[in-house]
Amino acid sequence: MGFTFDTMVGRVTALLVAGVVASATVTQVIAEAERLRAAEEARNVLVLNRSVQVLNDVKDIQPDQREAFLAATNKQGARLSLEKISEPPVEPTAYARTLQARMGEGFKVRALASRAPECDRKLLQPTIFGRYNLRWEGICENLSVIMPDGDRIRISVVPPGMPRPENANYLLGILLFLISTVVLAYWIARMTVRPLDDLANAALRLGKDINQAPLPLDGAAEIRKASGALNTMQAMIREYIRQRTVMLAAITHDLQTPLTRMRFRLEKVENEELKEQLLGDLAAVLSMVREGLDLARSTDSVEPTQAMDLDSLLHSVCHDASESGQPVTVQGHSYSALIGRPQALRRCLNNLIDNAVKYGQEAVVTIERSGNQVFVRIRDCGPGIDEAELERVFDPFYRVESSRSRKSGGTGLGLTIARNIAAQHNGNVTLANLPGGGMEATLILPASGSSGWQ
Repeated sequence: MGFTFDTMVGRVTALLVAGVVASATVTQVIAEAERLRAAEEARNVLVLNRSVQVLNDVKDIQPDQREAFLAATNKQGARLSLEKISEPPVEPTAYARTLQARMGEGFKVRALASRAPECDRKLLQPTIFGRYNLRWEGICENLSVIMPDGDRIRISVVPPGMPRPENANYLLGILLFLISTVVLAYWIARMTVRPLDDLANAALRLGKDINQAPLPLDGAAEIRKASGALNTMQAMIREYIRQRTVMLAAITHDLQTPLTRMRFRLEKVENEELKEQLLGDLAAVLSMVREGLDLARSTDSVEPTQAMDLDSLLHSVCHDASESGQPVTVQGHSYSALIGRPQALRRCLNNLIDNAVKYGQEAVVTIERSGNQVFVRIRDCGPGIDEAELERVFDPFYRVESSRSRKSGGTGLGLTIARNIAAQHNGNVTLANLPGGGMEATLILPASGSSGWQ
């Protein structure tokens, strides 16, 4: 089964991959947002504690040493500096109120309107579909703290520096994830669709041979139900064909006695011309009844299959035809063995040879093997038929010969029976007009192996 979007494997694989990738992306986005929220909460507590500690340390340091101390203790996240602050304070923020409560009445904490440039910086977070921007929602503001001795210290709280993922590692990780997802999805799709593929193949085999073994009732409940329905349908069709065959066989048998008595009575007719006409009609009736029975049997042969040498079977059929006076010649060998029904194939070959002799004066039979197929070609010297008739002649009771004479036109069942038998053996029968005149009937059969002699 090919991997295209026109197949169930392709569609199921695409849906699984899309679902897994979308789910992974949403999960990653949610996880990154939650991680960032936790980082913000931890960062807020850390910055608050550090600010309290540094301010308490600055209080105990000589004023002329404070600037150097602050420069040495400044770290990423909170920057403290001695500045002359001219901007007016604004409404106290939650962070300013908390810091004021921690420092006590000796310190005056004021919130400032300005913000550090880092507060508006977007954080790039990697996802399967690329990187997306997040905004830092933790504490990010400027404060003014008036020390007990009057010094003013600016506190700038900024977001932490986020590490940038390496492009090579990031792309490699995404590629490995996508490859593993596609492989897993394809394996799951094949495992899911394989029973349906087996059902389709079983239905095709039933179309060629209704006597196939029933399907095993295993797998998922839905597959077991479908297999059981197919087995039930097969059993019903086989029973219908059996009843039809039995009915035709009974009719044929019951007609034998009255037709035989009729023949004896016709022999007593003194008018020779009338007698010949009546005997011809009687023979046509017998032939039509028997070929009708053969047609029924060709769709449901009870003959067991066995291994056989196709070359030997063909040469035997041609030899018997030659001995009966038919102009039949055979050439070539296929050196092929075949698992099939010998009597049914003999009937198929006889019908094709009889058809060639009847309408084309002779039958030139050749056999050859090409790959895993055997081609039996039967050529005649007749006028051929119209291209539009080449397929219609396989319809039951259809005759190209326009007369009503069964003697000249036959019953119209010979080619139908031949194709049915070929289909039972996973083969086919085709007709083609030859460029130089005449017609070629080709029996195509699968070769099971070598016959063992060459």
